[in-house]
Amino acid sequence: MVQNQLGRDAMRALRAIPLFSGVGDAELEALSLLVIERRFPKHRTIVEEGAPGDYMYIICDGRVKVTKLSGDGREKILELLEGGDFFGEMSLLDDAPRSASVEALSDVRVLALARNDFLDLLRKNTNLAFAVVQELTRRLRQIDEQASSLSFQRVKERTQGLLMRMAKSETSDPGRRLTQALTHQQIADMIGTSRETVTRAIKGLKREGWLEQKGKQYAVPVEE
Repeated sequence: MVQNQLGRDAMRALRAIPLFSGVGDAELEALSLLVIERRFPKHRTIVEEGAPGDYMYIICDGRVKVTKLSGDGREKILELLEGGDFFGEMSLLDDAPRSASVEALSDVRVLALARNDFLDLLRKNTNLAFAVVQELTRRLRQIDEQASSLSFQRVKERTQGLLMRMAKSETSDPGRRLTQALTHQQIADMIGTSRETVTRAIKGLKREGWLEQKGKQYAVPVEE
């Protein structure tokens, strides 16, 4: 039995992540005893691009942005993550420097898992190894889709695609899902355009009835 509160929190956090869904209870409990809790204030850099990677992180509370510097030094937002999401696993697999930076958008509480512990579990658990392959494949497809959309799709279509991908929460409105809080600038950074262009696209989507705004969040139709 897991004896402390951190262990119980770690078990719940690990079990909620699809990556660990195929791990047995005994292995998951053993893994939960290996994680450490870390807290970061708003605006703190959690992971720095180019730095060595020795931990993967599971978000318990708060929001982060994953960014990469372009050739001209501008920041490109790759992803916005929140509770239940994870990051930093790629550096654990290939022992390469971090491929992106991660910054706290709010006060953040994470569980950190060391590289050696993660790799040891991968060697012992084929279900987890397969889940890692699936997740990496999903992320590669996502990058490919983003590159394709930057080349061929109009801004409105790219905005729709991003909002649908970011919509995870159920709403009180039938047939719609809710995104996390997003600014027009964050959307613009993620689809590779200007904030003013995104503002026009969002206004158009609202006029068409496709998009509804709920405070700083957006309600989008559920894909059939």
